[in-house]
Amino acid sequence: ELPPSEFMQVVDSTWLVLSVVSNGRTPSGCQATGVTKIARSVIAPLAEHHVSVLMLSTYQTDFILVRERDLPVVIHTLAGEFDIYKEENGESVPVTRDDTSNGFLKPKPATSPTLHPVQSPQNRFCILTVAPDTLPAIATMLIDVLFYSHSPPKEPGAGGQDLDSITFFAVSLIEGYISIVMDAETQKRFPSDLLLTSSSGELWRMVRIGGQPLGFDECGIVAQIAEPLATVDISAYYISTFNFDHALVPEEGITEVIQLLQKRQESGR
Repeated sequence: ELPPSEFMQVVDSTWLVLSVVSNGRTPSGCQATGVTKIARSVIAPLAEHHVSVLMLSTYQTDFILVRERDLPVVIHTLAGEFDIYKEENGESVPVTRDDTSNGFLKPKPATSPTLHPVQSPQNRFCILTVAPDTLPAIATMLIDVLFYSHSPPKEPGAGGQDLDSITFFAVSLIEGYISIVMDAETQKRFPSDLLLTSSSGELWRMVRIGGQPLGFDECGIVAQIAEPLATVDISAYYISTFNFDHALVPEEGITEVIQLLQKRQESGR
């Protein structure tokens, strides 16, 4: 419904949304949540089959976006580990490998993905949700933060040094559920009784991936971050955008995360 505009760029590809629902196969000893929970079972296999993904973590769950043309490869890659369903007229219909045999193309061998630089800003972030019926009470503030409180984009520090802070504010509305990521300073502008977070009230630090626009064609970026964190059982939320990818990890784990990713850079893997 958006009118054509020279200021709006639209990617040609159509993307489909995958959501992973636990069916009891997840090992009970795995405490990691977010993207690291599906690093080995979903993200790594898709990267190995040269499927580019976008990640959208929310307060409620995680979503994986894949190109529509890659769906046959996705199903063939994941059908051995997961029961796969598609939505038709509001109903969940089972999908099998046979359903996509005619459209299946053998994927090209995956090339070694580029090791993108990472930076960790010093500001702390909150992952929140809002009850839909309270949204009107903060609508004006949301609009102000989204459209009128911007500062000029900051360039990464010289030599890949950490950033002092970055402006990051993400809102998603999915099937009536609202999820918000904002830094702790911005949170102070909102009524505290309307923003709901986990009982622990934990704060998160960010790792930003990429030194220039990442685009959508490269694969393996999410896997480069998610797999090392999964090995040490560190939770992470992940938000892909056109310019950068963003991984949020618990504040107390940021030092270990940076060390892990630096080792990855040094080893070239």
